[in-house]
Amino acid sequence: MVKRADGYYVQFCISIDRLETAPMTGKTIGLDVGLKEFYTDSNGFMVPNPRFLLRAEARLKRAGRLVSRKVKGGSNRRKARAILGKRHLKISRQRKDHAIKLARCVITSNDVVVYEDLRVSNLVKNHCLAKSISDASWYQFRVLLEYFGKVFGRITIAVNPAYTSQECSNCGEAVKKSLSTRTHDCQCGCEMDRDPNAAINILNRGIGTTGHVGTSVLDAVNA
Repeated sequence: MVKRADGYYVQFCISIDRLETAPMTGKTIGLDVGLKEFYTDSNGFMVPNPRFLLRAEARLKRAGRLVSRKVKGGSNRRKARAILGKRHLKISRQRKDHAIKLARCVITSNDVVVYEDLRVSNLVKNHCLAKSISDASWYQFRVLLEYFGKVFGRITIAVNPAYTSQECSNCGEAVKKSLSTRTHDCQCGCEMDRDPNAAINILNRGIGTTGHVGTSVLDAVNA
């Protein structure tokens, strides 16, 4: 039994191999996650970051102030805490729903999906970006990509993200840039947004068989 802000839920653990079929597409894609955009793929397509926490922050602060004004141990304080808990729960469910729908769409639209092997627990140590990184729920998205990859027999590959934003996707030369520099401009003539450039590098690393394969390549090919 699990307690949530809106009540109690009973959970049952069932062991089952879930398999679904979807037509093969012949497409491969690289994904670069970010804070400005939720992800940018190697084709230049960008998915906006929904920022559920940021959008609800004013209501959360208001609900938090109501809790602090109530007398400790009183019924009014319990009611105020319940309201605050439900608002946090709604944000959590919005993130999960968004990640599920997006991951399923990405997997069923491509045969091979390459993404960054990010250590989110280390990234959130940056106090300036911790809230935004947690709100983006990159780890949850990755877990769901790998899950749906197994369900639909697709290949998912996690690669080392180091220097994917700095390297030129055209010639491979390093082009140093700060986080505020949004354009990749290389002396070879390649000029593009930094995020699609990184996504192409991520895809190339995956095609080069570098990284961790999240689902069985053999099973995916034979599906």
